Amino acid sequence: MADEQQQVFQLQRIYLKDTSFECPGAPEVFLQEWKPKVNVQLNNSARRVGEGDEFEVEITVTVTAKDEAEEKTFYLVEVKQAGIFTVKGIEGEERAQLLGAYCPNLLFPYVREVVSDLVAKGSFPQMVLQPINFDALYQQQRQQQQENAAAAGETVQRSEERRVGKECRSRWS
Repeated sequence: MADEQQQVFQLQRIYLKDTSFECPGAPEVFLQEWKPKVNVQLNNSARRVGEGDEFEVEITVTVTAKDEAEEKTFYLVEVKQAGIFTVKGIEGEERAQLLGAYCPNLLFPYVREVVSDLVAKGSFPQMVLQPINFDALYQQQRQQQQENAAAAGETVQRSEERRVGKECRSRWS
């Protein structure tokens, strides 16, 4: 009877890794009409911590609010929220899905809270980030990677065929 490794997934810690709030046009921006153009950028990453089964998952959100002409910045907020997760006995695609979608889903409410608090403390109207479907984003990323790999594979295969073809011609000439 083979020993099957037990699967373990545990949240060890959630922490604020880095945060920044900038209001470069203060106090003049408070005298302008509030009609911002808001840009939200999102990034997430995962990496193994040490040599064990712990992984750090990090979400970075950058929110920029500018005036309608996008000449003056009302505020810029950047938040890096992270968590340490134990992932043992889970490999391959299943582990990639956990780290790339499930863990960011757990961290995102914390990011939303920090962004909202920082913007409010900056004396601006509340900024509530909309929910994000990390599962859908993960699937889109995987599909894009597969398409890129397939395209690269075709290129490699074609160049390999040409190289082999030339070798054959030179060998038989």
